[in-house]
Amino acid sequence: MLAIIGGPPARFAPFSRLFREALANFGQPARPVGVHAPGHVAATDEEAVEEFWPRWLETIRRVSQERGFRVPTRETFMADIGPDGALYVGSPETVANKIIANLRTLEATRFDLKFGLPGLSQRSVMANIELYGNEVIPRVRDAWPPSVADMRSDPRVHRA
Repeated sequence: MLAIIGGPPARFAPFSRLFREALANFGQPARPVGVHAPGHVAATDEEAVEEFWPRWLETIRRVSQERGFRVPTRETFMADIGPDGALYVGSPETVANKIIANLRTLEATRFDLKFGLPGLSQRSVMANIELYGNEVIPRVRDAWPPSVADMRSDPRVHRA
């Protein structure tokens, strides 16, 4: 799993290739590559941003003090939720399209959305889960069939 919480996901593509090359060099079977990233799904892009941004800012502000990095601005946040950013925030269509694009870029076949932040309402988190499960995942599956590498990997591994 590639844990991507900031910056352009495309910069992680060499790790996918290196992983596959290492498996082949050691005579190991192909294994799936996955992406784990934070996000939030709501009915509209605007609603998702409105719900997520203040909680993301507070969470990152707290973590930045411990780890010594910059606190995001609204501008950097908007870049992170854009097509080249690491956050998956928006409507089901927006989030699904971004997942599909990054799965292709990273040659990955799994995606794990890290959802829920302190301060989000239960209603918001439950809507996120419902929209992700009922709308985002089916869109991604329709556009991203399992790869040959997945079929040769451990059959006990759940395919998303």
